[in-house]
Amino acid sequence: MRTRPVRPFAAAVVAALAFSVLAGCTGSPDRPAEATEGPPSPPPPVRLTAPPAIPSQPGLPGRAHQPVFARDGSGFALLADCVTDPSAPENGFCRPYVAVLDAGAKEWVARRSPLAETRGTEGVSAHLLPLGPGRALIEDFSAEPGTRTWFTRDGGRNWRRGDTRTVGTTPDIPADGVLATDCAEPAGSVPDDCARQRLVVVSPVDGRRRALARVPSLGAFPAPAPLPEPDGSWWVSGADPRTGRAAVAVSRDAGRSWRVSALPSPAAGPGRYTAVVVGQSAVYAAEMGELSEGKEILNSMRALHRSVDGGRTWRRMWTTGATREPRSLVGLPVPGPGGRVEIASMFSGFRSVDGGRTFVELDDGTAYVRRTALGLLREDLPCQFEITRDGVRWSRFLLACGEEGAAGTDGDGTQ
Repeated sequence: MRTRPVRPFAAAVVAALAFSVLAGCTGSPDRPAEATEGPPSPPPPVRLTAPPAIPSQPGLPGRAHQPVFARDGSGFALLADCVTDPSAPENGFCRPYVAVLDAGAKEWVARRSPLAETRGTEGVSAHLLPLGPGRALIEDFSAEPGTRTWFTRDGGRNWRRGDTRTVGTTPDIPADGVLATDCAEPAGSVPDDCARQRLVVVSPVDGRRRALARVPSLGAFPAPAPLPEPDGSWWVSGADPRTGRAAVAVSRDAGRSWRVSALPSPAAGPGRYTAVVVGQSAVYAAEMGELSEGKEILNSMRALHRSVDGGRTWRRMWTTGATREPRSLVGLPVPGPGGRVEIASMFSGFRSVDGGRTFVELDDGTAYVRRTALGLLREDLPCQFEITRDGVRWSRFLLACGEEGAAGTDGDGTQ
């Protein structure tokens, strides 16, 4: 299944996901960068617990993609059951379903998908957004232009058709809302033709998009994280309006006000985006963009920044060089207690215990990591998923494995 995620870093790893040891390496600490806008807002403490237990359901049809969860433990995932004919690919087809985990249920169920069956040569092009308990939105990109959406408020039993047009404004981001972007200039243009984007909120009430009334000053292409971090903060990355360098903004009042901080970037330009994640001991900001040294690679990470005051000031802990690893990032960093942080790169995983100054290579850890309402989710193809809240303990579950996917797996487990 091919997807078009909302946030830019996810789009960068689609090719890697195919959805159709260096100890003692030293980074480059830099002076902290002061915040440039907004009132001071001390962050609340982050108290993290053991990972939730998600039931496995390896026998669901097809393959599972993009599991999403609500804070009550309910969840959704896209399923694509594809039949292929190598001698005549045009005879193949993909039949979509939606896997649904109701709150408190002990198993997932496959329910009807609003997406149409497609030819095997076309695949399925869709994206799934979580919008709270029993609520989700499917964006159907097979219908471009005028992308269709499908909204459910009853756990996938019924779906209502909509579209991605933005209607009106909202003063804040409601609970269970999703932060995204659309094209503000020229209005309604596809991403490749867009000159300026704006922040929009996908409503958990009706699945419609509304422009956020107050937005941070981050240039023409702000890149929001779709969900809040465990401390309730919302993050957007972009360009510092004074210098053009990479910057991030944080809101601790659901988007009513924002505080912008410039990052001590090693580059003059803003790069592609910055992936921000809040841990129990620090906030990490992975600056993504072209590398100044060495061969360019997919999902390249310029630098890793760290803040111990909730994002008011930042220190550059790691600067990517010509050969030093990690040089790339797939998804989000995984913060742990103290100075522990892990990086899933394109070809290996890396761990630091000093806040990102030095890294050692891991035996695994290349799986794509993203934020859910229940914790950080690690997706390991073809059907294995793991979730964590503290960056140390992981709970595993299986979804829609198929015969070859289930081989060699050991079911549920906590690491």
